[in-house]
Amino acid sequence: MNRKQVLTLLALVVVLGAAGLLMYKRSQTTWQVAAQKPGQKLLGEFPLNEIAQITIRAGTNQLDLVKKDGIWRVRQRADYPANFGEIGTMLLKLAELKAVQIDEVTPGQLARYGLLPPGPETNTAVLVELADQAGRPVRSILLGKQHMRKPARPSAMDDFGGIGWPDGRYIMIGTNASVVALVSETFSQLEPKPEQWLNKEFFRVEKIKSASVEHREPTNSWTLSRETEAGEWQLAEARADEKLDKSKASSLNWALNSPYFNDVLSPETPRESLGLDNPTLIKIETFDGFHYTIKVGTKTNDALPIIVTVSANLKKERTPGPDEKPEDKERLDKEFKENLKKLEEKFAKEQRYAGWIYLVPSWSLDAFMRERGQLLETKDTSEPKPETAATATADTDGQEKAESDEIEPPFPLTDVVGGETQ
Repeated sequence: MNRKQVLTLLALVVVLGAAGLLMYKRSQTTWQVAAQKPGQKLLGEFPLNEIAQITIRAGTNQLDLVKKDGIWRVRQRADYPANFGEIGTMLLKLAELKAVQIDEVTPGQLARYGLLPPGPETNTAVLVELADQAGRPVRSILLGKQHMRKPARPSAMDDFGGIGWPDGRYIMIGTNASVVALVSETFSQLEPKPEQWLNKEFFRVEKIKSASVEHREPTNSWTLSRETEAGEWQLAEARADEKLDKSKASSLNWALNSPYFNDVLSPETPRESLGLDNPTLIKIETFDGFHYTIKVGTKTNDALPIIVTVSANLKKERTPGPDEKPEDKERLDKEFKENLKKLEEKFAKEQRYAGWIYLVPSWSLDAFMRERGQLLETKDTSEPKPETAATATADTDGQEKAESDEIEPPFPLTDVVGGETQ
């Protein structure tokens, strides 16, 4: 290929690139401008299924939600799974978003709508940028101030200081638009707070058979167990002077039925910084064959860092009863297989929680974090009330009075009938 052909080819590439850029800008202008009418969809023909990256900026903070391997993840939390329900709901709202009012504005008027670009200054917007899997921009939206509906009359129940309550928000499609739209959505959840976008599904402990806690101080450790699901808890290796408080022990029954976490830390977080290099160790066995090991670190700001691992020894076959009828056997076999499938699914899901460091409310583990002595009935060590001088005098006076009431009269008791003595 000679020099002339190369130059011709380069010129053609430049022309085609410029034409493509012009068409892209025209298409962007079309969806930014054409839809700016009340009642029309503000985002135009929104490619909902193409969105694979969402960036939210407010002030100096940024949140990135990214779809990887078909799963939405929170980048600022080491790609921990995100709440797909929240993301899906948000995208559907954006796709159907319509204006109830349109205002033409100049750059100098953006501050009054809270639509200045994100930054440390006041009156800045929340910027939401949507992109496809390759990172190509699809839409960008600026979320400004919320619109407040003023109450008809002042009320003591008004939580917004008499200014009303939010019923909409001012937004701008694109960052260089000349119109501001008022919409009926507040989008209050669209904030760059990673902990709010995490998938909060968590492990669930049911039908506890035994629980043991190894405290850092060995004398505080304990083990409780029971023979049946309805049975009473027993303290292992209880001394003669130790009597288990049954009400405290029974709190284990539901303590981890529906646990949750506030936030999650990267698995790479140094264990020693959280007290997880020398943790309190909780071990739980269930009647279904699940085994949970929970490492608990040092409490900080009413939260406990924990690491959870799960194993299971599931019973694969059912043992028929000695007098089991054929029709009962078929039904019971079916129920056993259905329950086994649920347990296998539960185990597969809960294994995914291993390795991560979770921050849970400290009170949620109170039932397990008790020391051995705190599980025992409280002994009544109060001494009998000492007898005072006043009490003794009162008792003496009472006794003397009782004795005086029993003194015989100075004359014999007689019955008088008709004035004659009988």
